[in-house]
Amino acid sequence: MARYTDAVCRLCRREGQKLYLKGDRCLTPKCAFERRSFAPGAQAKKAQFKRNQSEYSLQLREKQKVKRIYGVMERQFRRYFSYALRTPGLTGATLLVVLESRLDNVVYRLGLAQSRAQARQIVRHGHIVVNGRKTNVPSYLVKPHDVISVRPESRSREYFRTVVGEFMGERPTPPWLSRDSEALTGRVLSRPTRDDIDIPVNEQLIVEFYSR
Repeated sequence: MARYTDAVCRLCRREGQKLYLKGDRCLTPKCAFERRSFAPGAQAKKAQFKRNQSEYSLQLREKQKVKRIYGVMERQFRRYFSYALRTPGLTGATLLVVLESRLDNVVYRLGLAQSRAQARQIVRHGHIVVNGRKTNVPSYLVKPHDVISVRPESRSREYFRTVVGEFMGERPTPPWLSRDSEALTGRVLSRPTRDDIDIPVNEQLIVEFYSR
């Protein structure tokens, strides 16, 4: 399973904005983007004074931004786009809805993890059950009425007993999800809509990129 293993703060700097890939750390002065908001590389400062970006460059950057926010590699992202293209409705909005429905993202949205990368690890380590069945596939797509919870054997772990309780109640729950902070469970009330997805992205540029 391919995944990005380099410093994630470089990704925020490359996109020129915070992607909140490290959770709460991104809100502190320790965030690398606060200290160096320019793109990584020896020629980064010079490059930012060059001519305006081309249309292709804007489309590429938007695609890369969404991939990095959700932690998806190129091949899988293309599959999601192909599915969105075949589905009736707006292709860009459908693409974001599919990404938002991933199990690792739902675990993050429920407040069981401080970042999507941490949520992915929690799922991979078998701490999450969906409808009573252990599910260790981060890309699993949840459906309305699915119940997501922490595995009973994992609830006694230090992380779920103390750490989760400190920030689970502070993160607002999207309207398409409900959660029980005491029981460490959540329910999918409906499919997310474009209005429910709060990431700063122009999905039409992604559609244009793949439609070239």
